Amino acid sequence: MAIGEGFHNYYEQLVVNDLQHRFADQAELATLFTDIACVALNHLPPRYIHFDIDMAYYMSPEEKLEMNEKVENAVNYAVDFVVTKQPGLSS
Repeated sequence: MAIGEGFHNYYEQLVVNDLQHRFADQAELATLFTDIACVALNHLPPRYIHFDIDMAYYMSPEEKLEMNEKVENAVNYAVDFVVTKQPGLSS
């Protein structure tokens, strides 16, 4: 195993889950999910971990709620930012 395979940013999966949960029925955004995820992640603090179970075990309910709120805000910002840059998608 290469050293780069042993860790990841915990926020990555949270952002993906949020996008899939809230915007899965909006086909016009599906092609932009990668761009939206990148913008959202650039507005979140990095939180690198080795195993996801470590976060689930050691994180308080308050920390989990705070992280989810940060993700929701970052994804909202990213959707607005990316959509306004796409011709024909902004309202």
